[in-house]
Amino acid sequence: MALTLFVATADAKREKKVEVDSLGNKIKTGWNFGILPSIAYDADYGFQGGVLTNVYYYGDGSQYPEYIHSLYVEAAYTTKHHGIFRFNYDSKYLIPGYRLTLDATYLPDAMCDFYGYNGYQSKYDYTLHDWSKKPEKMDTAAYRSRVFYKYKRDLIRVAGDIEGTIYKGLKWNAGLGVLGYIIDDCNIDMLNGKNKYDPTLDHQKALNPDEQLLYNKYKEWGLVGKDEMKGGWHPYLRAGITFDTRDKRQGPNRGIYADAFFTYSAAFNAAYGNQATAGYNHLQFNFTFRHYVPCYTDKNGFNRITFAYRVGTQNNIAGRSPFYMNNYMNALFIQRVYYEGLGGGNSVRGMMANRILANGFAYANVEFRFRIVNFDIGRQHFFVGLNPFFDLGIVTQPYNMDELVELHTGGLYHDLKSSMAAAGDNYDDYFSSAKKDVYNPHMTAGLGLKIGMNENFVLSCDWGMPLNKQDNQKWANFYVKMGYLF
Repeated sequence: MALTLFVATADAKREKKVEVDSLGNKIKTGWNFGILPSIAYDADYGFQGGVLTNVYYYGDGSQYPEYIHSLYVEAAYTTKHHGIFRFNYDSKYLIPGYRLTLDATYLPDAMCDFYGYNGYQSKYDYTLHDWSKKPEKMDTAAYRSRVFYKYKRDLIRVAGDIEGTIYKGLKWNAGLGVLGYIIDDCNIDMLNGKNKYDPTLDHQKALNPDEQLLYNKYKEWGLVGKDEMKGGWHPYLRAGITFDTRDKRQGPNRGIYADAFFTYSAAFNAAYGNQATAGYNHLQFNFTFRHYVPCYTDKNGFNRITFAYRVGTQNNIAGRSPFYMNNYMNALFIQRVYYEGLGGGNSVRGMMANRILANGFAYANVEFRFRIVNFDIGRQHFFVGLNPFFDLGIVTQPYNMDELVELHTGGLYHDLKSSMAAAGDNYDDYFSSAKKDVYNPHMTAGLGLKIGMNENFVLSCDWGMPLNKQDNQKWANFYVKMGYLF
């Protein structure tokens, strides 16, 4: 379950206008604040506590619901030891004629999800990490560790993006930034805290520090190389074009948004400066198409039903990318905290985070957006909506496991099976031998609740369930986030 409360909203400047916009809402002017402390639950990150605020400046309101400046600040932490510390600025008026976005984010994660390569080719076994206070409710013989599918990953992201107009809705885009990854095995002592592991007990909550987790096995098998196992720093350059005819950026009712862009990422050193990673310079291509179709408008001119869908793909077209960058979804503008893919509340809702890890992937999101009610509280304009949805993800560029083993072990083993056998592991316990499983689609469905303020500040609560238990053996996942998924 999830509970999130609005506690304060305020106008920093008294409104001077009473005109209404095309949606029938009174036009906002001056500075507007939205403050949102949250008590939320996400199956991927646990219970979260923190504070976020979005500050908008509308000026004289002539461009409302478009804002002149947007400042977003967030600081939060979860019970699964995941942190969010972020600052974001967005405006297309600071530099007249150009849209500028600046982002600085730090995301420490003591238990980052890692389910292996190539989607369904890597088997997921819920019993390996399913622990219960009552032994009769779990498979004690199969259980390994609550963090069997985890590793430690801290991400530092600094980015700047700019957009200019070519002709009407056709625009050019450019950006630069750096992604810094600091990776290690899970810190079992820190996760255990006061719960000390006792090897004489058959059932306990404390984690066994000697248990080999999946990430450790991938290193031993040669699927993760020494030059990537500690992470690295990756400055990047990005350039592309967009076509945008949406009536507004947040929760549009009509129009098309499409982009196509290239991202070149360099690799000048690994984390801690102890490994050269020049071999991980690479070029990726992204394409996204979003379409918003109004289906029903009431007699007062309010759009009540919108059909919205998004399709996209990300593929590596030159060079090699380290495994930890292949679940980062590139974007022309940093608008959200997370860009994890594929799986989880930011890509395929209801599927476990990072379930699909490959060199290339494609995805689709389809939903109906029902606007149930509009109302005012004081000077603030609110709405409540419901969004049934269907999501899909698929591998387009799989890893060649045998090539990775040969590369990372210097040819010591001929293939993955022999590498695993040398480590005392059975191939069929972890991987599917059916080649078609790599390209089988991962599908989910669910329902979202949206609560919006002044058309830009939107609280999103999504419930999603997988259509295949290999994507999540729990019956559903919940997410509480800001804004629409797309």
